Amino acid sequence: MFNSIAYAADAPAGQGSPFAPLLMMVVIFGIFYFLLIRPQQKKQKEHVNMLNAIKAGDELITGGGIYCKVTKVLDNNTFLVEIADGVTVKLTKNGIAQKVTEQEKK
Repeated sequence: MFNSIAYAADAPAGQGSPFAPLLMMVVIFGIFYFLLIRPQQKKQKEHVNMLNAIKAGDELITGGGIYCKVTKVLDNNTFLVEIADGVTVKLTKNGIAQKVTEQEKK
């Protein structure tokens, strides 16, 4: 009764290419690269360029969602920003989410 099952297990499998699994892994990595990794690197590069271009007078949005205006650039990493009339705080580059665009000002 079990002899037929034992013989079936010894039957040779389909003869596919030994490089098929490797090729499939390369294709999957390519898809991940172009759909996930590359766009994220591009977005990060644009954010770094935006941070390096900040100057006094720019309006920003902090990571906490507070709108502020840069009053003075203290050093390469620290800014003095005004969050309300007469209220100024120090802010680092890590705390900046984005620059306020002309469309957002309206």
